[in-house]
Amino acid sequence: MTENNEHLKNLSEIRSIMERSSRFISLSGLSGIFAGLIALLGAAAVYFYFNEYYNPRYYNMGVFTKSELMRDRELYLFILFLLCDGIIVLALSLAAAVFFTTRNARKKGLKVWDNTAKRTLINLFIPLVAGGFFCMALLFHGKIYLIAPTTLVFYGLALINASKYTLNDIRYLGISELILGVIASFFVGYGLIAWAIGFGLLHIVYGIIMYTKYER
Repeated sequence: MTENNEHLKNLSEIRSIMERSSRFISLSGLSGIFAGLIALLGAAAVYFYFNEYYNPRYYNMGVFTKSELMRDRELYLFILFLLCDGIIVLALSLAAAVFFTTRNARKKGLKVWDNTAKRTLINLFIPLVAGGFFCMALLFHGKIYLIAPTTLVFYGLALINASKYTLNDIRYLGISELILGVIASFFVGYGLIAWAIGFGLLHIVYGIIMYTKYER
């Protein structure tokens, strides 16, 4: 019986070593929680800054009417504010991800930057970069209302693509983001709400699950 337990222990250790060498397992649930909170604050900033612009969406089923469309200067300020808001949210989220992932890796005695981390990031950024250029094309052609759903779709695809080299939980988050983005593309007036749900609430839920499952 003792010998069998020893074999099982050895197999478990071998499996753990193989997993560490093939998957990036240092992701922290806390980074997801903080990223979600930051995204919600960013979405709230956009909403309150352009409150008069978004309120009619609730009474008009998300449809834009001619009288509600922004004038040139308003549209320019709107885009500029969105870009600044998005850059700040992204920078703070990345900072939180680096901090908590580094801390989690040190706790587990793992390297923060290795081949698995490189593969994960490469596979994550390929769809993200493609999505970024696609959003620029939408902006160029004036299809601003499709940018929020598009970011969710490409972000979901990026997570699904990267999940091959990290924890499987990432795949489920990616699928959720992808589905939400597709749904949001049919209700373009509610893009900000969809964005807040996708990058905010889903990240928080994912972070709590990850933290409870792997870090407690």
